[in-house]
Amino acid sequence: MSAYVTKSPWVVHYDGSSCNGCDIEVLACLTPMYDVERFGIINCGNPKHADVFLVTGSVNEQNKGIVKQIYEQMPEPKVVVAVGICACSGGIFKDCYNVLGGVDQVIPVDAYVPGCAARPEAIIDAVVKGLGVLQAKRDAMVNKLEVPAEEAAEEPAEAAEEAVEEPAEAVEEATEVVEEGGKE
Repeated sequence: MSAYVTKSPWVVHYDGSSCNGCDIEVLACLTPMYDVERFGIINCGNPKHADVFLVTGSVNEQNKGIVKQIYEQMPEPKVVVAVGICACSGGIFKDCYNVLGGVDQVIPVDAYVPGCAARPEAIIDAVVKGLGVLQAKRDAMVNKLEVPAEEAAEEPAEAAEEAVEEPAEAVEEATEVVEEGGKE
């Protein structure tokens, strides 16, 4: 776990439309019995400070804009965890006229926690696994930024040279074939 964490990950929680069973289990993760804070995970109320977006409940026509807005307010990189069967697929509300389905119908999801209601241990496990995804996304961003300026400038030039060389080689080969065909 400690290999993933370079800073304390902050979690923002949103309940779409559910029976609130999973919300109670998310709150149970904060109690001394489960103590999610031992992993450095902190529950916050502001998406602009959050690394992990924990969503419970299904997405419907009225809350899909809110889910998108919270997701877009979070800084990159970010991880989304769908908690409970409602957040994963729509659950028992799936066939309701206004339910779109799970969270992945609106935003990308990195980890799923099935269950009705999801157990606190499973929620903590998914958040910890999400931290691995978060670290991988951070590493990808750092690697993207670490490309030296000289190499970045050379790559388009090399591609242009190859593009010019390939047609020239093709013309030479075609000319050789025509010349050989005429000699026989």
